[in-house]
Amino acid sequence: MNTRIKILIPDLSTHISLPYADAGIQAGFPSPAQDYITESIDLNREIVTHPAATFYGRVSGDSMIEEGIEPGDIIVIDRSLEPADGDLAVCCLDGEFTLKRICLRPSEIWLQPSNEAFDPILVTPDNSFEIWGVVTHTIKNNRRRTRY
Repeated sequence: MNTRIKILIPDLSTHISLPYADAGIQAGFPSPAQDYITESIDLNREIVTHPAATFYGRVSGDSMIEEGIEPGDIIVIDRSLEPADGDLAVCCLDGEFTLKRICLRPSEIWLQPSNEAFDPILVTPDNSFEIWGVVTHTIKNNRRRTRY
């Protein structure tokens, strides 16, 4: 399957308001910094639209690395969304979870990796298959890990 997912249930019972730079963060030329931050944001409310149908998953494997999804990243999975062609989805193929782009054709379903080292997977009638949920967000650690 190449990329596996460990599924976790989110705890949405708490609310943690974090400081939020409401004027935005420039990714181009630097702009003057704000003297203070007046807004706050609750990430549970921001990224979880359907709490009863939302799960987190921790990615292992590198079949989606060309999309910037790496081992250890956390994905937010919404099971209430209707999958559409091109969605990033957690699929259950022959009893194992895998993360792929789904390509829905009139008479075929393909699971597309984002790593040229892996081949696309054609789902056949011989496979046990379910699109388990649609990925809505990816949470990743952007800090470089120092090796000693």
